Amino acid sequence: MKKVILFIFVLTGYSSYIFASAAKDSIMVRLDEVMAKKELYVKEKEQRMLNLKKLQSFPDLSARQLYDLNQKIYKEYRKFKTDSAVHYILMNREIAAKIGEAKLRDETDLQLAWLYSTKGMYIEAKNILDNIDKEKLPSDLIAEYYLTYNAFYSHYALNNNENVYYRRSELYRDSLLSALDTLSLTYQIEYATKVLYQLDTERAIKLFNDLLDKTTDDNANRALIAYFLGYAYKEQKNPELQKKYFAISAISDITNCIKDNASFQNLALTYYESGDIDKAYRFIQSAIEDAIYCNVRYRTIESSGFYPIINSTYQEKEKFQKEKLQTYLILISILSLALIAGMAYIYKQMKRLSVIRKQLYRTNQELIKLNQDLLDSNNNLGEANHVKEEYIARFFDQCSEYIEKLENYRKSLNAKAKNNQLDELFKMIKSTTLVETELEELYQNFDSIFLNIYPSFIQEFNALLLPEEQILPKPGELLNTELRIFALIRLGITDSIKIANFLRYSLRTVYNYRTKVRNKAAGSREEFEEIVKKIGAFRQS
Repeated sequence: MKKVILFIFVLTGYSSYIFASAAKDSIMVRLDEVMAKKELYVKEKEQRMLNLKKLQSFPDLSARQLYDLNQKIYKEYRKFKTDSAVHYILMNREIAAKIGEAKLRDETDLQLAWLYSTKGMYIEAKNILDNIDKEKLPSDLIAEYYLTYNAFYSHYALNNNENVYYRRSELYRDSLLSALDTLSLTYQIEYATKVLYQLDTERAIKLFNDLLDKTTDDNANRALIAYFLGYAYKEQKNPELQKKYFAISAISDITNCIKDNASFQNLALTYYESGDIDKAYRFIQSAIEDAIYCNVRYRTIESSGFYPIINSTYQEKEKFQKEKLQTYLILISILSLALIAGMAYIYKQMKRLSVIRKQLYRTNQELIKLNQDLLDSNNNLGEANHVKEEYIARFFDQCSEYIEKLENYRKSLNAKAKNNQLDELFKMIKSTTLVETELEELYQNFDSIFLNIYPSFIQEFNALLLPEEQILPKPGELLNTELRIFALIRLGITDSIKIANFLRYSLRTVYNYRTKVRNKAAGSREEFEEIVKKIGAFRQS
């Protein structure tokens, strides 16, 4: 009976593990899907903000209506692009001063202090908070006051790594909890966070799991809840559940266009520690891009601690893989030459055997000698066949595709020769279609990869030219000749000889193209190419 119970227990545990693993895999698939649509979510958000901004141009808007409209735009920008959020809060600060309502002034001051602390403007944020009289705050702003102080000390602690500021942040969290409605989602999240920081991890996990079940991906709070679950499992050293919940958090961050996020940083670190460098590099790149886009100082500081490590490891791996690929290519080339040499040797031996057989019919007097020669030839042929078998067995996997292409081409030529289709045979031999096709594919791949790295190249390049001299590719083209020449210059290939070799043009043609485009420059012609080299430099950094 004990053995049966033990078997059921083990089977249940194994089933739970399989289920958890499958669930994590499906979440990672979902994360890949939303990351692929990241720009689409951003465009949808920007469209919402554009619609709100259009309302600002309506005539007869009252100051209060304009204030409320700016508040909506600020909330869209708050965790998306901090600098823009600051802009609209500063506008509302002026409106509040004109209206003369103390509550509006206090509201904008608290919002501005929160934004300044995320940007790393700690002195400015502290000055604003110190000038707010808590005793005169309306009751519905008290929670916002404590929340802002909690965020300020949390951000400042990340910047200075001093426990005293973490402790102050937690004290303001306690005050915040006393001011919030206990039934509100904000209260429940803050309370669960307090429990987690008190190292009651199991209880915190239960609280956050209950909250996670109440949210969906389009709820911005889901990202925060899932992040703390991932953090809790990190404390328990459970990397699989770390990945799961940090991924859920990242999904919600993307769908809600939250650039001020911690999910990708922690997801990258988790995968790095588990040895998956490719995913770690992909996630840390996303984290850095979001932090820079949003201009969140403390997120940048968090990432800078381990970004160089992940990046260095990824670059070393890439270098190793490239060297390995080069070694394989060299080996395959050597083996291919050896195989050709072996086949030539076998063919030579077969011709020799044919000559010997003919000589047997010419004279009976040399029969013994010819038989001996034939025996020798057979021995040599046996050795050649052995060599053939050895090469085929040894190199078949690496060379099978190459041999198949060569054999198909040989059969095609042989068929033409047998059918006495000499014109077509010579036409095939002289044809450059294969080379032209490969070149076309090369240029197409170059254009696609280059524009993926510098997506705004064409726009930025044309911005350097006179308005009437714009250079645009034709429909169906990614880059035309002029753009491709200056794309190579952007990559640091400035030697006209190298450019001519790559594009298969004459040196004079390349020189003429470069001179012609420089003459179209809106600015200095002498500095034109140096400016081209810097296109997209800020984005790439």
